[in-house]
Amino acid sequence: MGRRLTYYVVYRNDERIGGPAGLFVMDVGAGNAILWDHRSGRWAFDPALVVRFVDDYRNVDRFETVDRATAERVAETVSGGTALPDEDGIRAMFTPGVSASGPQPSGRQ
Repeated sequence: MGRRLTYYVVYRNDERIGGPAGLFVMDVGAGNAILWDHRSGRWAFDPALVVRFVDDYRNVDRFETVDRATAERVAETVSGGTALPDEDGIRAMFTPGVSASGPQPSGRQ
């Protein structure tokens, strides 16, 4: 068993009006993270964005740490019905070039 994953529910504002707006999943020890990418409509590897958001003091009231079961419910809501990958699937996404929909060609090296 590897390190534990941490699940963050993200809100549009610090009053949390309108319910969850996003979801991050992070392996804090390794610095890896995925998020639901609303633009591409898929889970995406973007640790830099997640770390910037979570470490920014201005966002302290815009996210909360939740358990896996809560994260699964939130994932269905924020993604429009796409399930949160299982933990093995999430860890596989921490490998460059892999996404929730399988390996993707990348123009970046």
